[in-house]
Amino acid sequence: MVVTGLGAVTPLALSAADTWQALVAGRSGVGRITAFDASAHSVQIAGEVKEFDPGLYMDAKTTGRLERFAQFAVAVARQALADAGLTVEGELGDRVGVVMNTGAGGTALVEREKVVLQERGPRRVSPLFVPMMMSNIGACQISIELGLRGPAITSTAACASGVLAVVDAIRLIQAGDADVVITGGSESALTALSIAAMANMRALSRRNDDPPRASRPFDADRDGFVFGEGAVALVLERRAFAEARGARIYAAAVGGGLTADAFHITAPDPDGRSAARAMRHALEHAGLQPVDIDYVCAHATSTPVGDVAEVRAIREAFGSHAERLAISSPKSMVGHLLGAAGALSALVAVKAIHEGVIPPTINLDRQDPECDLDCVPNVARRARVRAALANGFGFGGQNAVAAFTQA
Repeated sequence: MVVTGLGAVTPLALSAADTWQALVAGRSGVGRITAFDASAHSVQIAGEVKEFDPGLYMDAKTTGRLERFAQFAVAVARQALADAGLTVEGELGDRVGVVMNTGAGGTALVEREKVVLQERGPRRVSPLFVPMMMSNIGACQISIELGLRGPAITSTAACASGVLAVVDAIRLIQAGDADVVITGGSESALTALSIAAMANMRALSRRNDDPPRASRPFDADRDGFVFGEGAVALVLERRAFAEARGARIYAAAVGGGLTADAFHITAPDPDGRSAARAMRHALEHAGLQPVDIDYVCAHATSTPVGDVAEVRAIREAFGSHAERLAISSPKSMVGHLLGAAGALSALVAVKAIHEGVIPPTINLDRQDPECDLDCVPNVARRARVRAALANGFGFGGQNAVAAFTQA
């Protein structure tokens, strides 16, 4: 399988190319919350998507029937398909699938319609509430909009959802169920209730006075993650299909690994054992050895426990080769995109291979001694990246890892 197209809507930019340039430049997309009045909240910062216009990707009727996360999904799917230079017509639609995952789906709509029910009565609840709320509506609307009649799938694995989508897409093509799959993750759950709940869990950074510096993976002064929103899509194709049509190829998508911690509903296993197994499974599935990997796009959310657990997992998975790996976290610049986070990590891994550049972990001013690997602090690095992993770990202990190589 090869990656031929990329699309992105993130707190940094409204395309994959512009998002990549911002990541390489080490720019932060985190700021004060504008989606609602956060003045009474202990956390008042987030990674918001700015100036998104759904009308560029769908008509007004469709826009009105989709929640923001699903609008994002359609947008990045169209971007990725255009980037791949692929037109889906006729019988080809039978061989093109969609795997577009999300963590929260239409939770924002649930909040709004509950108020309608309480204040205006049951007759005023939207008749479109159920299809707009469904987590799978992003994948299904992509299928409808683009005429894709292969499998249309949505799985929810919390913050591992984006990487899981890539792994599932690889397996769909390997199984012969599709020749092309548009895959990725989409999320827009930035609401007063979500921020309040995560803040009360003590999961979020409270650096309200300095938003761009709030997300600081691997840094000794990190105090939690920054809530974010956005979407990323990748076009995966069977290599023979892509080569036959003369497609530009970014990288090969060569394997994936899935495990569970069986440890806690929110906290990772501090030893990182199952996360390490997911990385090893991805390598085995791809036919790679630890020494083949040059870069790991880390899950690293900027939480005190999670970052240390991931470093331990990388050490266990790679042994002595861990000392020679480059590791960085795009969440330092966009915050945590939840169900879309892993798809962004996959995009970063693919672009690092294709461009020979590793984006930095910004705000890494005083590295935690327990996060003692090469975390590419603050400045992007030119490097030959032969192969890379994208890590995604979620609440409930779900672990997903995708492997990519030079094509």
